[in-house]
Amino acid sequence: MESGITWSRGPVRPASYEVAGPGGGAADRRRRGWSGVVGVRAYPGRVLTQRQVVDFALQRRALLADVHSGRTGVAEVCDASPYLLRAARFHGQPSDVTCPVCRKERLTLVSWIFGEELKHAAGSARKPEELERLETLYAEFSVYVVEVCRTCSWNHLVQSYVLGTGGRSGPPARRRSAGE
Repeated sequence: MESGITWSRGPVRPASYEVAGPGGGAADRRRRGWSGVVGVRAYPGRVLTQRQVVDFALQRRALLADVHSGRTGVAEVCDASPYLLRAARFHGQPSDVTCPVCRKERLTLVSWIFGEELKHAAGSARKPEELERLETLYAEFSVYVVEVCRTCSWNHLVQSYVLGTGGRSGPPARRRSAGE
C-alpha cells in the first residue's frame, strides 16, 4: 500500500454529493451511511456497487499541510485547467466543503469516467444520474472524483472506484420449481 492512499475491499456504499448534518462520532457516521470521503454522505436512494475504492484523503491532508507551512506554493496546487473548470461548472455537484486554500467558495465535485468499453465517452465528466445509468450498461469502468474550487482553481483527486455490471448481463434469472 502506498503512503497516503486508503484501500477498501468489496462493495461499499458510494459517495454522493450531499453533506450530512452535524454531530456524531465515527461509529455514528458509519451507521448513518457516511463514506470515507470527508463530509460526503452515501446516496439516499439506490446504492451503486463500487469496487476497488481508493480514498485520497490522507494525500490531500499532507498536501494542504505543505501548502499551509509554505513548503509548497499556492500556485503549484491551484492549477486547474480551463477544461476542468468548465466541467465543474456544467457537470459538477456542489458540496458544503469550503475551499481549503482561498476559503471563499464551496468546492465542486466532478466525476470523470474512463474505460475501454466506453469508447468515445471515456475521459468525460458525468453527473451522478448518468453514472447510475452507465453502471447498468457497461461491464466495468473507472470513476475518478475530483474536487475543484472555481475561484482559485484548487483541485485534488478525492476518490476513485470501479463501477459496472461486473460481467453480469442484467438481473439474475428466476429459478424454476420442479413442477414447471
